[in-house]
Amino acid sequence: MSSALTDLCRYPIVQAPMAGGASSPQLAAAVSEAGGLGFLAAGYKTADGMYQQIKQIRGLTSRPFGVNLFMPQPGATDPAAVEVYRHQLAGEAAWYETPLGDPDSGMDDGYEAKLAILLDDPVPVVSFTFGCPKRDVLQSFAKAGTFTVVTVTSPEEAQAAQRAGADAVCVQGVEAGGHQGTHRDDPAADGSGVGLLTLVALIREAVPLPVIAAGGLMRGGQIAGVLAAGAAAAQLGTAFLVCPESGANTLHKQAMTNPLFVRTELTRAFSGRPARGLVNRFMREHGPYAPAAYPQVHHLTSGLRKAAAKAGDAQGMALWAGQGHRLARELPAAQLVEVLAAELDSARAALALDAS
Repeated sequence: MSSALTDLCRYPIVQAPMAGGASSPQLAAAVSEAGGLGFLAAGYKTADGMYQQIKQIRGLTSRPFGVNLFMPQPGATDPAAVEVYRHQLAGEAAWYETPLGDPDSGMDDGYEAKLAILLDDPVPVVSFTFGCPKRDVLQSFAKAGTFTVVTVTSPEEAQAAQRAGADAVCVQGVEAGGHQGTHRDDPAADGSGVGLLTLVALIREAVPLPVIAAGGLMRGGQIAGVLAAGAAAAQLGTAFLVCPESGANTLHKQAMTNPLFVRTELTRAFSGRPARGLVNRFMREHGPYAPAAYPQVHHLTSGLRKAAAKAGDAQGMALWAGQGHRLARELPAAQLVEVLAAELDSARAALALDAS
């Protein structure tokens, strides 16, 4: 691990920021207390909501933690395509007895207000998804003593992060659950994502920045694998989703190991951006027709997803999950960190023994 990352956590284990409620203050604090690096997802929260949860984390741990921000999205979406999708979802609105949301509810996720708070009252780590901040933003965080991470899905994006002055990159393989953190949403590139181990190797050759590897990681042996491939740390999301401290809906947690859900796919059905989740009815029926329109589609389906959860209908929910979801273990977050660390030690010892 690079010295900067070593100072942040005892183990090379990062809890992924999972927007939508899973990354609770309790989860982030528990992971950090146990020696990992916990993360709060600021996406879909107001600036004040983010700040209140940061205060909660600080009340639960004195260890370093991170906050993840969504980058503002360009407005070049076809309104007609969104309107067509709205009509397609009319049956869902009638079924769940809830209106569809306003697709024009906002494009920037309160980005500037969140930046102002994080620069005024700095946290140890800030990461960015769906793009790369401007150089002056990253310089401001450097002056504030904040370690910055940019999520990347290609060597070109990693080079952009390096040029902008990021301290590290989070390399997200196609196996990862939830949204793909591509800097530019190009429908022509759908289905062309690169697997994590290959992507780590490509990016290690492209930039000298420390790499945090993310995508389908559920066991300590897998962490050992990405560290051997050149990563400084591993980021796990689905593994922590089922922890009791996670704020994910109970139906979502149960679905991870429910034999009814046998596979994951990337879909635009729920948000208009490619995101990996368990294949359910909503994804099968609407995924093929969803436009490339984020966050408009996210706003449009938000009420439907909440209504499905309230009705106890997992077939209408966005069940974000990585490819390793069947390996989920329902353990308290601190215990999971310790188990992962022990598995990592065992895998390293076995590799050393084989090499001797």
